[in-house]
Amino acid sequence: MNIAKVLDAKALACPMPVVRARKTMKEMETGEILEVLTTDKGSVADLTAWAKSSGHEMLDQKEDAGVFTFYIQKG
Repeated sequence: MNIAKVLDAKALACPMPVVRARKTMKEMETGEILEVLTTDKGSVADLTAWAKSSGHEMLDQKEDAGVFTFYIQKG
C-alpha cells in the first residue's frame, strides 16, 4: 500500500480525528491514501461513517495496543 500522508491524531478526542482527517484529505489528490492513527475508540465508527459519506474508501483498519490505524483512499 502506497501511503501518501500519515495523520497522527493520537490523544485527540472526538470529533478532532475526523476534523483533522477532513482537512488533510482536502490537500491530497484523488486516489491517494491517508493513514490515520488515533487512540479514540469512537474513531472506528466516526472515521468509517465520514469516509463513506464523503465519497472516500476505507481500505483497511486495525487496532494494536490501543492505537487504531485507518487507511482511507481519497475518492
